Amino acid sequence: MKELNKEIERHPLEPFLPEGAKILMLGSFPPKKERWSMDFFYPNFINDMWRIIGTIFFSDKDHFLVPSLCRTRSKEEKKFDRERIIRFCTEKGIALYDTASEVIRLQDNASDKFLEVVTPTDLHAMLKKIPGCRAIVTTGEKASGIVSETFGCEIPKTGEYTEIPEHGLKFYRMPSSSRAYPLPLDKKAEVYRAMFSDLEIL
Repeated sequence: MKELNKEIERHPLEPFLPEGAKILMLGSFPPKKERWSMDFFYPNFINDMWRIIGTIFFSDKDHFLVPSLCRTRSKEEKKFDRERIIRFCTEKGIALYDTASEVIRLQDNASDKFLEVVTPTDLHAMLKKIPGCRAIVTTGEKASGIVSETFGCEIPKTGEYTEIPEHGLKFYRMPSSSRAYPLPLDKKAEVYRAMFSDLEIL
């Protein structure tokens, strides 16, 4: 049996906390760097987060792809437009990070079930940096569990929210943007659309 790699990985990105952030979107932990198509959150080209957002806000799932991809379909150019995403998130007040700051990857993938969390993110400290935040939005099962443990609140059903009384926040649990999650992109977009609409971001 192959021995597991017990190397601790530290989060490779700084939290994205734009001034005036209204929501904090939290995943679990980024995939390995070789799977990235850009140096930002949800970087894997086969992750559908930015296609979901493009569908909701621009009626175009390809809105956040680099323009050259739409013309050439070159494999080397399959990536998201980091600067366009940053501008959009800043304008809409969407903060981004993950619920784990240090992990051990038990298998060579980004699956939540093979991530051992060594150090959870200090979410209390993060919220102090974005005082206008009205909601925490999790995009996976492990992230939802860590938020629940951190604030001592119930985990909502997928697509719904509960309250975090300590901070006066709503806590939404969204479907994972991973393609491994068994829901078509348009159906995921419907769930996310309802959340953004409820928070008056759409």
